[in-house]
Amino acid sequence: MAQTKKAPLDLTTYLAKARGGTTKDYRKKAAIFSQGSPADAVFYIEKGKVKLTVLSNRGKEAIVAILGSGDFFGEGSLAGQPLRMATATAITDCSLLRLQKQTMVRMLHNEPALSELFMSYLLSRNVRIEEDLVDQLFNSSEKRLARILLLLTRFGKDGQHEPVVPRISQETLAEMVGTTRSRVSFFMNKFRKLGFIEYNGGLNVHSSLMNIVLHD
Repeated sequence: MAQTKKAPLDLTTYLAKARGGTTKDYRKKAAIFSQGSPADAVFYIEKGKVKLTVLSNRGKEAIVAILGSGDFFGEGSLAGQPLRMATATAITDCSLLRLQKQTMVRMLHNEPALSELFMSYLLSRNVRIEEDLVDQLFNSSEKRLARILLLLTRFGKDGQHEPVVPRISQETLAEMVGTTRSRVSFFMNKFRKLGFIEYNGGLNVHSSLMNIVLHD
């Protein structure tokens, strides 16, 4: 017997019930919060993409995550994190729901559907972190770049596939891969020649790029 697909959770409805939280639009490159600022809220991405970066004591910046619509971030505040461990920046125009820590805690207690969705998200995020670690330790820079491009298109996430990647510089991709810009440029040209990606008013990524990830 075919299972009935669940309707997506309408967080706006839950916000109205909670009488807390605000919706705010951010322009591309706008700072959402900074590393070291008070961790007092959780964010939910309604539209757009956000990057999380960490700055070391020596001034070196590293990108730790690229998030898109349907993702939460800032959840460390719920685990007693007093200060932000990363900086969040909009990499496209974004629409975000901001939930005060106390509001989010109350909603998780009172709304089982929201609690289930949030727990599922945290578990999938943990799996992603483990996959990123394995990818960094064992895969070539070419495979890491291919995987990042597929992740940016949300390939394999709930049947979604957004083939056009938002405008991200090769310097940013190099930071995410852990290689040089020249290597990223070399692999991007290779992917284009093989027909895995194309430039047509933006970077279009085809699902066939998975061949690079799966190739031994």
